[in-house]
Amino acid sequence: MTVGIVMLAHTALGRAAEVARHWHDYGCPIVIHVDKRVPPKDYNPFVESLSDLENLRFVRRLSCDWGGWSLVEASQIASERMLKDFPQVSHVYLSSGSCLPLRPVQELTDYLAERPKTDFIESVTTKDVPWTVGGLDEERFTLRFPFSWKKHRRLFDAYVRAQRSVGFKRKIPHGLVPHMGSQWWCLTRQTLSAILQDPDRAAFDRYFRRVWIPDESYYQTLARKYSTRIESRSLTLSKFDFQGKPHVFYDDHLQMLRRSDCFVARKIWPQAGKLYAAFLVSPEGAMKQAEPNPGKIDRIFAKAVERRTRGRPGLWMQSRFPKKGSENGVTSAPYAVLEGFSDLFIDFDSWLAKATGLRVHGHLFAPDRAEFTNGQPIYSGCLSDSAELRDYNPEAFLSSLIWNTRGERQCFQYGPRDSQRIGGYLAGDTNANIGVITGAWAIPLFNSNQDFSDIREQAAALQKIENQHLQLLRAPWAKARVRIWSMADFVEAPMEPLQMVIDEISPRPMRRLNEAPRMVDLTGFGQFLQNLKNQGMHPYLMGDFPVGDDPKPSKPTRRKPYLVKQ
Repeated sequence: MTVGIVMLAHTALGRAAEVARHWHDYGCPIVIHVDKRVPPKDYNPFVESLSDLENLRFVRRLSCDWGGWSLVEASQIASERMLKDFPQVSHVYLSSGSCLPLRPVQELTDYLAERPKTDFIESVTTKDVPWTVGGLDEERFTLRFPFSWKKHRRLFDAYVRAQRSVGFKRKIPHGLVPHMGSQWWCLTRQTLSAILQDPDRAAFDRYFRRVWIPDESYYQTLARKYSTRIESRSLTLSKFDFQGKPHVFYDDHLQMLRRSDCFVARKIWPQAGKLYAAFLVSPEGAMKQAEPNPGKIDRIFAKAVERRTRGRPGLWMQSRFPKKGSENGVTSAPYAVLEGFSDLFIDFDSWLAKATGLRVHGHLFAPDRAEFTNGQPIYSGCLSDSAELRDYNPEAFLSSLIWNTRGERQCFQYGPRDSQRIGGYLAGDTNANIGVITGAWAIPLFNSNQDFSDIREQAAALQKIENQHLQLLRAPWAKARVRIWSMADFVEAPMEPLQMVIDEISPRPMRRLNEAPRMVDLTGFGQFLQNLKNQGMHPYLMGDFPVGDDPKPSKPTRRKPYLVKQ
């Protein structure tokens, strides 16, 4: 039993010569087609380097284009020469110059000898093909494609649109059911000779000459016509990315290729010296005998495709940065945003950091600077506290902060005095946990010593800004986890909402709070709000505060019970 190797080469001819000599040394006849575009200065030394091999042939050269009929024609020419010159060949294995045998040649020979009438070619109908890239499945068999997709993209697309607009459809030759699959096959002599000697071959060739990417459908379709037994899989490991481009294997893929148990791998980087040394120099110990199973490494490739197309959560890759919505999560980890808490409670940042273990910052989006924890001017990842740098791209500033500090939970303060460009970003981030005490921004105004006319003007502006921010947080598209209390409701019973906030933002389970942070003195705050009303402003975000000195709504006092003796 002998396996014949048909090799299509067009580049890295030095490596192709190594592989061809390897096949020949282990008893495999070789027929090589070299792309006509390869210049004589490269082609002639290649031929000379293999001139001592008795069972090796070179065939007439064609100029081969990606996805063109010329690839099929080149394989036809080489296969005909193989069948003619080497009658002992029972199977013909199609490979490329960048293919690399992963297992000893004798294992491949023995494997095929046990399956003498089996054709190994991936061949599935178009409706069952999930991997086509480019939007053409059945249409590749019913339309004409005279223009190269790579060289003349506009003509290609225009001609496809024109055929669709007039409803043009080609007639599929009688007796053929279009199939598709990998172009790297291993066919029995019987099946391959039947395909090449078919009396209707001229008609089939004319039809497939105008099919899109015929090297993925010609043999795959005709094998179904003549084969008595098809294993719809390729013995060559060939992986493609999400764009339909083949994955290239490098030296660091050595162990992964060994795990695949496949006989041949494509496409190998010409400079991957470790791979060629491992599988060509000492092939007997290269891999164990096992059934080829590329599925063992499919998980790795699936992760690679996901990483390429989606990236890691919160890490905006350069290839997707300009396209909004292409990121895999805008931030990489959960974080907390508290609004109004630092206005209502004294030294709230220190209390919260001590109570929860969070990394608590001040107002990261304050107008003058980013208030990092402990007043640091430079924070993790060399983030500057410069407001100008931060506001150049506030979204990138926040996502970088969360990415650079992953592993510890971040928390920062926010309010209507801060830059509002980040508001929509916060509302749409699933990692954001936002707690808001509405109207607490009025407390610094209450304690300020400004003219009341100025206070009223500032209060009206801040209330308008906070109201717009609350609309974002309550929008149907908002994804952040948001809790909102009016200041009056929060002040009435602060322990319950504080406990709720702590439980949600803390990175670890917390005990019940024993004490709350010290609240600012709100004596007279109700009258302050009444004065704003008297000046024509309506401070509605604070809730219902009494006008008296006690900021909490008054409750009727209960009289002590007593007994009446009779």
